[in-house]
Amino acid sequence: MPDHRHQFSKLAEELVGELRGLPFAESRRTVKRPTQPLATVVEQLMVKHQIGRPSAEQTIRDRWVELVGAANAAYSHAASIERNRLVVLAAHSVVRNELFLHRDQIVQRIRQLPGCETIKSLNLRAG
Repeated sequence: MPDHRHQFSKLAEELVGELRGLPFAESRRTVKRPTQPLATVVEQLMVKHQIGRPSAEQTIRDRWVELVGAANAAYSHAASIERNRLVVLAAHSVVRNELFLHRDQIVQRIRQLPGCETIKSLNLRAG
């Protein structure tokens, strides 16, 4: 049998509290939301933060040597995906220039990986 408790307004709760001599500790701006089961909240957080699930960033990191070559992979790595752009940190300016020259081919290879179809460009940064 569902529990249908009546929610009183904040004004009504304040008045009852004053009548009973109890201070009202909640802020007027506080919004009361219905309580969710813990399992639902944990599942939402796991989906949001890709915990225990394959992510596009991890797929790219696992295949980075195949995507850019062993020499370039030694001095660069895929950092994150921001707005359909792959942020790549390159430790050496020659490697950054090499990746810049071949960015279209690299993006084509990345888009063939599962879950990486949305990547549209590379953002090369020194790092």
